[in-house]
Formats: sequence, C-alpha cells, structure tokens
Amino acid sequence: MTGAPAVDKTPATREPRIALALGGGSARGLAHIAILEAFDELGIKPAVIAGTSMGAICGACYAAGLPAAEIRAGFEGQFTSPATFLKHFAGKLRGGISTLWSVRSPGIVDNVTLFEMLLPEVLHNDFDSLKIPFLAIAADFYAIEQVILDHGPVIPALAASCALPGMARPVVLEGRVLIDGGYVNPVPYDVVMDRADITVAVDVTGDPQRRPGARVPGTVEAVTGATQLLFHSITREKLKSVAPDIFIRPKVGRFAALDYFKIGDILAAAQDAKEDMKHQLSQYLEERS
Repeated sequence: MTGAPAVDKTPATREPRIALALGGGSARGLAHIAILEAFDELGIKPAVIAGTSMGAICGACYAAGLPAAEIRAGFEGQFTSPATFLKHFAGKLRGGISTLWSVRSPGIVDNVTLFEMLLPEVLHNDFDSLKIPFLAIAADFYAIEQVILDHGPVIPALAASCALPGMARPVVLEGRVLIDGGYVNPVPYDVVMDRADITVAVDVTGDPQRRPGARVPGTVEAVTGATQLLFHSITREKLKSVAPDIFIRPKVGRFAALDYFKIGDILAAAQDAKEDMKHQLSQYLEERS
C-alpha cells in the first residue's frame, strides 16, 4: 500500500517587490511621467511609491490607479498653452479668487485650493483608497525635520509636499506647519528601501552643465533655480551614504522650474532615461528570477 504523495515544502518563488521614489523638481518633474510609462510598458507595478513635491503629484496619480498614458494626457491637456491653461483654470474656479490668493500676498498660492481644482478626481479621496501604498514627503518648518504623510486626505498632503516658500502657502496638518519636502528629502528613496527588494529612484533636479555666456536669470528664475540647486546638493550628499539599486537622472537641466508649457520637450528629453530605467530594471529582475 503506497503512502500519500510527499508535500513540497519549498517556499513559493515570489516576484521581487519594487519601490519607486520620485523626486521634486517643479516642471522638470513632468519627466516622471516617462518613467511611469516604462513601468506600464514592462507590465510591472511598484509595491510602494514615495514622492516629494512634483514627484508626489505624479506618484499619487499612479498610486491611485491611473495609467501613465492617462497621466500624460491629463498634463498635456492642461499645459498645451498658457491660454488653454487659463481657460481650464477659470472654468474650475469657485468661491472667488480670494480662495486662491490673498490680497496681502498676491504671489502666494493656496495649494490646497489649486490642487482641488486641477488634480484628477481620483485624488479627491483618502490614502486608503489608493491602489498602491503611497508616501508624500513634506518638511516641518518649525521642527526642522522630515514628515512622512501616509494617511488622511490625499490633496492636502500633496499641497504640503509642494508648498514651495515664496510661491505657495505652508499647509497646516495635524498641528504641523509644512513646506515643500525637497528641503529635507528631495528624492525619498531611503524611506521605502526597507519595504522592497529593488529600489528605483528618479532625480529630476537636472543634469549638471556649464553654460558659457548664459544670460543672468530673472528674480523668479533665480529663486526657483537656487531651490533646485539645493535639492540637487542634498541628493548628492545623501548618495554618499546610502544609494538605491537604480538611480535615474533625466537630462532635463536645461528647463526652468516653471517651464510647464514645455511638457512635450521635457518628456522628449526624458526618453533616454526611460529606456535606461527599463534596461536596468529588466536586468535586475532577470538576475533575481
């Protein structure tokens, strides 16, 4: 009489978990869309996403389940031209202009109001509704420390992560006064490295390049550009102590922080980085299969 067949107790092989970190870079952050397209083309979804500033916006859209192609179409539709944007913006404005700007500080935008107007409806929910775990990075202005936002309404968290001083009002959440997360963690790969097998980080602060004979920037461009310089420097120093498995830096340094209407050129400039990321990630997955 034969016994029962032996049970194979070998642990089932699982797919490597991938963490994705998307950095801050204002308009340069539109390059993240190309990286998200790479994930869709590979048929892979990150297990967790962390984002700072513009990286938080792109990451949240993807975490909410929007395909990269839909994210691209949404941004391209808004930033076709200044006239198109203003028309779209005017159609969304409710409650009067005072809800967005203060007479005392006309150059400072209320990001919460702005994002409620312009970001996809799928983000008008709590973190619990997202398809992929997502973390937004902000900075506590008074505590001088990083704040990881991962619960509650998504829009205020994104507004805080993008609250660039001089351009957007700080956001108060749970008693903390929060500003742009780039001041503490421009590319937040370190906050998700322990939650995955492979970590992919994307830095959109721009590729360093000298420009002999370049014009002197205006005040706004100088201030926003200096912020990108700071973000770039923080990331450079952090890489010396801890680095992700894959670090991608799209060549978008020639674009100014407010060049949102050059979205087509920014995405074109990010194509090499997109292919590089696909190649590196495919190699990592083959080695671990």
